[in-house]
Amino acid sequence: MQKAKGKVVMATVKGDVHDIGKNIVGVVLQCNNYDVVDLGVMVPAQKILDAAKAEKADVIGLSGLITPSLDEMVNFAKELERQGFDIPLLIGGATTSRAHTAVKVDKAYHGPVVWVKDASRSVPVVAALLSDDQKPKLIAELDKDYESIRERHANKGGKEKFLSLEKARSSRECCNSRTSMSAVELIAHTHRSTRRSSSRCSRITRSRNCATT
Repeated sequence: MQKAKGKVVMATVKGDVHDIGKNIVGVVLQCNNYDVVDLGVMVPAQKILDAAKAEKADVIGLSGLITPSLDEMVNFAKELERQGFDIPLLIGGATTSRAHTAVKVDKAYHGPVVWVKDASRSVPVVAALLSDDQKPKLIAELDKDYESIRERHANKGGKEKFLSLEKARSSRECCNSRTSMSAVELIAHTHRSTRRSSSRCSRITRSRNCATT
């Protein structure tokens, strides 16, 4: 019998019963000669950690569908850190995202944290994490990618655009100039209108005088 390429402990986090995606990932990994230990759904963090120790797992995979699962994954990452784990952590499920993984989960744990978009990506990711040659490159790429995401997230919504003092003064002078010109034009327009009205009234008056004589 061929030796397994590695062992992966998988679970749907506490409070979540979603397991379709997790089951597919498990089948794909098994078909590629990885040993998969599936702990099922609604699994507390400590049970997953205990299983990882007992099974001497190479990778832990977490799955979640509902929004509260995101917080549970962050809590799990904190427990990994607190208990001194160094094992790679895979994050997957419909509610997860690369941004959440970078901003929340990865910041809570010093070990490799990889968001897996779909089941087809699980095999190359696990293979890279368990490869002495590929792992450093993958981690370096993740660090760069996650840091970029965190920077964008930190700046999101906080970019208020301010004018320099010189530009503000220039803009104000320009506006004042336009306002002054408009006032002059308005006076001239009013003067012309008054003259036209006076001329028209004079013509009407003369016409009436002629009619009465």
